[in-house]
Amino acid sequence: MSIGLFGKKLGMTRIFTDDGISIPVTFVKVETCQVSQIKTIDTDGYNAVQVSYIEQPLHKLTKPQTGHFKKSGTKGFRYSGEFLSTDPNQYKLGQTVGTDIFSFGQKVNITGRSIGKGFSGNQKRHNFSRGPMTHGSKNHRLPGSIGAGSTPGRVYPGKKMAGQLGNKKVTITNSEVVFISQPENIIVLKGSLPGKKENILRIAPNE
Repeated sequence: MSIGLFGKKLGMTRIFTDDGISIPVTFVKVETCQVSQIKTIDTDGYNAVQVSYIEQPLHKLTKPQTGHFKKSGTKGFRYSGEFLSTDPNQYKLGQTVGTDIFSFGQKVNITGRSIGKGFSGNQKRHNFSRGPMTHGSKNHRLPGSIGAGSTPGRVYPGKKMAGQLGNKKVTITNSEVVFISQPENIIVLKGSLPGKKENILRIAPNE
């Protein structure tokens, strides 16, 4: 199991195959990613590689963060994330991770936060059907019954009701790498990806 990297969503467009088929794609700008910690079963109980991204001056970080990043180099970073690895010792502290770890046609898993849409009702949030709009009905977009009266006399936890829609961690599996531009550090992935423009995405090989 190999590691992945992090990037920013630039936006969507489409490309055409030689047969004239239109394919929706998303452009992702890969940030400067660096190996900042190597975890093994002996030291941490599991094998993983910590990758840091989005450079940040060391004087803007806390002392614990500064001490942590000085172990792997002279650069500071704003965020860090982990990738499980079967052989973490093949990586070195301070090693830069770029788009060359991926190949054309490779399947990857993309994780990010979906677009937040605020407080939404049952129709929009859970795809509920509405009530009748005519014949004197006053139940158009109401939730209806949310539980029994005397027994159990309460609403069960997890009941689908109105509330916050979106702004949740979402993972898209089996997204295909369509194109890679190493000079510009851009990866083109098939289909739509979570979040809006400039959203941070975690790109991991599907293994």
